[in-house]
Amino acid sequence: MKLLVIEDDTDLRRQLVTALNDSGYTVEEAEDGEEGLYLGSEFPYDLAIVDLGLPKLSGVEVIQRWRKQDVNFPIIILTARGDWQDKVEGLEAGADDYLVKPFHMEELMARLNALLRRAAGHAKPMLEFGPITLDSTGRNVYLNGETVKLTSYEYRTLEYMMLNAGKVISKSELTEHLYHQDFDRDSNVLEVFIRRLRQKLDPEQSLQPITTVRGLGYRFDLPAGATDKA
Repeated sequence: MKLLVIEDDTDLRRQLVTALNDSGYTVEEAEDGEEGLYLGSEFPYDLAIVDLGLPKLSGVEVIQRWRKQDVNFPIIILTARGDWQDKVEGLEAGADDYLVKPFHMEELMARLNALLRRAAGHAKPMLEFGPITLDSTGRNVYLNGETVKLTSYEYRTLEYMMLNAGKVISKSELTEHLYHQDFDRDSNVLEVFIRRLRQKLDPEQSLQPITTVRGLGYRFDLPAGATDKA
């Protein structure tokens, strides 16, 4: 597997490259946004790790341009900023996951491994509601038989909601049941995941599988005539 690391902090970039190489990955690196954009646009990678605070071209701009070019490899963003707006901006640009500096290398490895497994996984259906099928063994989701690419957070959110179909689930319940203790519990970040799930599961806006119950949370609603075939 070949990874791309874009980080302007020399010491951190070296730590990342060394750790990834030691884990068996082939790694290419860039120290600014322009170089990183070029590499990701011209060469194939399985995943990119992108700092948001890059010189010459910001990490958000790099990600936005990649996605406009239909560059679809998973992206993990790194940020030293504490404001929720920065995390939301990175996710909205097309990133799949994020880590706030400082972080443990083990956590980064776990997250990138999860993204890579999902990108190449094989699955058996387990839950089926109308055109949506979720396989908890391979951790994949299908819409009308076509694979839906989800991030780790999106997948876990959907799986929990499908297992509790018809039940109103609060934002606090989602974070308590699905995420680590150090997960960013800002509701704005969770709202990004829900909005992106809706877009991926209902591109024609005809199914509406996830509804907002004002003041209470979210509910996965079965389409008319759908049944649980688990």
